Amino acid sequence: MSGFAWALALFVLIHVGVSATGLRGQLVRRIGEGPYRALFALVSLALLVWLIQGYAAMRADPFDPLNEALWAPPSWLRWPAYVLTFLGVSLAIAGVLTPGPTYAGFETRSLKRAEPAHGVLRITRHPFLWGVALWAAGHLLVNGERSAVMLFGVLGLMVIFGARSIDRKARARDAAGWSAFEEATSNVPFMAITQGRNRLALGEIGWRGLAGIAAAVLLALGHEPAIGVAAF
Repeated sequence: MSGFAWALALFVLIHVGVSATGLRGQLVRRIGEGPYRALFALVSLALLVWLIQGYAAMRADPFDPLNEALWAPPSWLRWPAYVLTFLGVSLAIAGVLTPGPTYAGFETRSLKRAEPAHGVLRITRHPFLWGVALWAAGHLLVNGERSAVMLFGVLGLMVIFGARSIDRKARARDAAGWSAFEEATSNVPFMAITQGRNRLALGEIGWRGLAGIAAAVLLALGHEPAIGVAAF
């Protein structure tokens, strides 16, 4: 198995097999919440670097079987892919810049606010995860190689199921506080707004949304130098 496949498998393993299971609680009890989060972040970063390097090495090898195409995307899918990718990056960056009850380190203090669902959290309580899912979906539309299906398909599914895991842990941590936050928000983007449980407040997103848009534009411009394939 190639380095790319190993890195992807281990990346999923620590996020699904460790973070989303009872093993996380056992590790926290042994070493503490702070050390666990620091260790988890370091391991995740190391695996992400390995994943990127492995993917680049695999794509550079024309004889690697993972470069074989499973399907040939039609050209008209490019525009839906552009939209999904642009929205995904913008949402993910805005989410990273918006601490809330689903943001590591801010779980308890954010629930004590008079209105914990603010800004982009009104759209979804998991903006970063859904941003990654939209980004992955956009790439799946225009990349039919085995490696692309593996990478973007696995990452997309992982973050969607990860949102459910975060909800479950937050509910166990503070059932009353989380219940009020959950009632005012939705996992699926815009669902709480369409159901009348919240409202869209673009002014609250403000500079965070602009930062997300700027990041999406910069990533598109730097896509060819960094990845070797033009974004447009």
